Formats: sequence, C-alpha cells, structure tokens
Amino acid sequence: MATSKDFEKKLENSKEILQKLMNPEVTLQDSVKYYKDGMNALSDAQKILEEAKLEFETVKESQENI
Repeated sequence: MATSKDFEKKLENSKEILQKLMNPEVTLQDSVKYYKDGMNALSDAQKILEEAKLEFETVKESQENI
C-alpha cells in the first residue's frame, strides 16, 4: 500500500518536471520525455488518492455497522 510520503514524492516530482518544461531552452525531444514522465507521476498520485479513498470508505462503512 502506498503512503502519504509516496503521494507527496509524486507531486514533488511532477513540480520538478513542470519546472523543466518551463525552461525555454529545453529541446522538443526532452519536452516529450518530461511530459510523459510528469503524466506518469500524476497518474500514480491519482491511484494513491483512489486507494486512500477506498480505504476511508471501508473504515467508514465498518464504523456505521457497529
């Protein structure tokens, strides 16, 4: 299971990639690579959020059934 540190790391990685993309001297080839890397990091972060939401809902449902 992913942790909040994993989530934060993915977001920080995405921010770093965005900074690289904003560099006017970045090549088109590097831009495409950074874009793909950034989208993968954001996708991973989204998955971590979805897992956390499911876990929260499971705990909430179990508390309601008590």
